[in-house]
Amino acid sequence: MKKYLSVIMSVAAVFFLSNLSLANDAPLIGISKIVAHPALDALEQGVQDGLKLSFPNAKFDLQNANGEISTASSIAQKFKAEKVAIAVGIATPTAQALVNTVKDSPVIYCAVTDPVGAGLIGSTTTGEKNITGISDMTPVKEQIELLTRIKEIKTLGHIYSSSEANAVSLAAIARQVCKDKGIEFVEATITNSAEVKQAVQAIAGRVDGIYLSNDNTVFSALGAVTSVARKHKIPIMSADPSSAQTHEILIAWGFDYYKMGVATGKLVSRVLKGEKPETIPTIFMTEPGDVDLLINLDQAKFLGLTIPDDIIAKANTIIKDGKVTHN
Repeated sequence: MKKYLSVIMSVAAVFFLSNLSLANDAPLIGISKIVAHPALDALEQGVQDGLKLSFPNAKFDLQNANGEISTASSIAQKFKAEKVAIAVGIATPTAQALVNTVKDSPVIYCAVTDPVGAGLIGSTTTGEKNITGISDMTPVKEQIELLTRIKEIKTLGHIYSSSEANAVSLAAIARQVCKDKGIEFVEATITNSAEVKQAVQAIAGRVDGIYLSNDNTVFSALGAVTSVARKHKIPIMSADPSSAQTHEILIAWGFDYYKMGVATGKLVSRVLKGEKPETIPTIFMTEPGDVDLLINLDQAKFLGLTIPDDIIAKANTIIKDGKVTHN
């Protein structure tokens, strides 16, 4: 009888260990993004592809908050109930919702401009317990300076979401850059994508150019921005090259969000393999290949502007005669 019981226990142990191994080989990863638009969609795909390099059997629960903070909170509750192995927050509002709700699983944030200002961590030099991630702090000063090389800008328009901590932080930087350069900063705030067109219309007659930073609410309604800007022949500098490929943006300089997604997926792998999030500082995308420069020569022609040759030479993507060319 003892021998029979021993055999049963051995079989049960093997079964338990095999199931544990399966769970470790096929972890469930919850990914929550604040809204759907080309940059965040590319980032979401990149996270999956980056993680599958080490965990090819990983499973994903992909969720979209559709720009609603309440929905982001509900998604966080869902991930908590599912006991996901790791929760990934794409953009600041979803990352905040996850950090506030998911306490028993690691939370990895990505495309968060100012994780300290957003209250996710205390310092970018280290993580917090179960929290680390990747920042998309964009080169605001250099982006504005690039626009001024193409057209004289005395007044610069900026539309941003007052409910996105990242957008508020970047607006403050842009405001200071304009002050330092003697440019009048004309801003308009929104709370949701439905307000974007009206906000652009409110400033269109008063600005020489429009600057768009990393703002998911604005980018989700980018067509409204470009339609008004084109009517008034206002050049747009955008921080999102991905969406600029399908909209009438003069110039876009910013991160390759698919690459950022892959980097995030690799970070998730590190944590799944046992590395503690609190020991991992915020990762900044600083390599030259991490950023892309897009120039729309068709839009320049429409606006009657000439792009300097040295800027064209640095472009990763050029739109001319309706065709997109990648260098």
